Amino acid sequence: MQRGEEMKLLTGSSKANIIYIAAAVFLLCYPFINDTRSILILFTQIFIFAVFAMSYDILLGFTGIVSFGHAMFFGIGAYSTGILLDRFEPTVPIFLLSIIVGMILAAILSYVVGLLSLRLKSHFYAMLTLAFSGLFLVAAEKWRSLTRGNDGFTFRIPDVFKDRMTLYFITLFLMIVVFLVLKRFTESPLGRVLQAIRENEPRTESLGYNVIHYKIIASIVAGVIASVSGSMYVLTLRFVNTSVFALDVTLDALLMTIIGGVGTLVGAIIGAGLIEFAHHWLTGLAKVHWIFERWMIFFGILYILAVMFFPMGIVGTVKSWFYKRKGTNKTKDVDKEKIAG
Repeated sequence: MQRGEEMKLLTGSSKANIIYIAAAVFLLCYPFINDTRSILILFTQIFIFAVFAMSYDILLGFTGIVSFGHAMFFGIGAYSTGILLDRFEPTVPIFLLSIIVGMILAAILSYVVGLLSLRLKSHFYAMLTLAFSGLFLVAAEKWRSLTRGNDGFTFRIPDVFKDRMTLYFITLFLMIVVFLVLKRFTESPLGRVLQAIRENEPRTESLGYNVIHYKIIASIVAGVIASVSGSMYVLTLRFVNTSVFALDVTLDALLMTIIGGVGTLVGAIIGAGLIEFAHHWLTGLAKVHWIFERWMIFFGILYILAVMFFPMGIVGTVKSWFYKRKGTNKTKDVDKEKIAG
């Protein structure tokens, strides 16, 4: 019986891998089918925010940590890239150095914030992370000699990134690599402990695990990945200002994760795609009729409908439908065997 269940799991995993490979091949071929500039820019934004949403899913979906300050890591990566490319010659080595600097700063900050706040529970931790994020937002507004405040600044980028198709493939490759790395991370023994903490923290602690230690590791991993997405985001804009520290950035990641499916990683990618497409579509409709200028109202309606029809997120709900159908078929098979007997 156990061997049969293992075979089913392997079959399900292989089917999922086939779907992932097919999706990756489609995205690799898409620019050669349709190279419209606006579409390439849209897909590039989706890939970047998918990376950001996956980093948030490590906290919310796999560790059970609700954070309202995830934007501070995104902003650190954004400003690290913007400042270094502005102060030095915009070359590929300088850009790579800016990513590394952002990752190191994000790792240090996430460690310190985690050490100070992860002993708090649920909404207390969420409020404290919001306060930390607000602190960075105020610091970015006031430290004008470095950030130039709310006005922000433009900067030059390496010539290789000026081609939209090149940037498309780079961000796609980044998203795939981050997905594979985080998938391996969540399936590792460390990832299993994080999921145990999510399900029952007191019991996990009673088994001898240092819960705070594992939560800090999850916070560092999420913060480092978020900083990379922030670096890529400002690279596409060639501009950075204090909006990268705004609460809206964190809420976008939260919505992407919830709509796509918490604790699935691939759900974060789907959620990022849906939200960015909805934003692009609704803002485009504003040219058709004035009512669509209030696109946030329609966006809110779409979110409500998504939560109503997909309460566990798109991926989670589809999985539950699949398992229910499978369970129903299994029951029918048992009944047939009883009748035959």
